[in-house]
Amino acid sequence: MAADPADLLRQNGIQVTAQRLAVLRAVTGRPHITADAVAESVRAEIGAISLQSVYDALGVLVAQGLIRRIQPAGSPARFEDRVGDNHHHLICRICGRVVDVDCAVGDAPCLTASDDRGYEIDEAEVAYWGRCPDCVKRSGARSKSRQQARKADAAKARAKKMARTK
Repeated sequence: MAADPADLLRQNGIQVTAQRLAVLRAVTGRPHITADAVAESVRAEIGAISLQSVYDALGVLVAQGLIRRIQPAGSPARFEDRVGDNHHHLICRICGRVVDVDCAVGDAPCLTASDDRGYEIDEAEVAYWGRCPDCVKRSGARSKSRQQARKADAAKARAKKMARTK
C-alpha cells in the first residue's frame, strides 16, 4: 500500500473520508479480516459506524482493486490488501485461520484452464484446505488415528477394485 492511504484513495478516484481511510487501514493491518472485524476496528479508531457503511466502503475499495474479497466455503467474506499477484490461500478446517501462499508453480498457471469453453478468464481462486500447525499440535494423536483409518479405507478400496478386475 502507498505510504499515505489518503493519496492512494485519491490516485484511484475515490473520495477520501474518515470511514474509508479507517476501513483501508483495518484491512491493511489484518489480512483476511471479516467485515465484522473491520467494523470493530473502525469503531475503535473513529467511533460509531454502521455495518452497512463498512460494507459500502469495502465494496468501493474492492471495485477499485485496492483490496480483494475472498469467501472460502462455509466462511464469511474476508478482505485483504494483497492484490495484483497470483497467490492462493491455506485455510484451516478447525479454527478457520487463513494465510497466503504463493502459486505452486510461479506465474499464473492457474489462469490457463484445460478447456476455457469460450470464457475469458481473468482470475482463479485456489484454496488449500487442511489444519494449521497450531491445530495439528492440539489434536496430535487424533490426527494419526484419522490418517491410519484413511489408509485402511484406501487399502480396502484398492483390494475391492483388484477383486473386481480378476
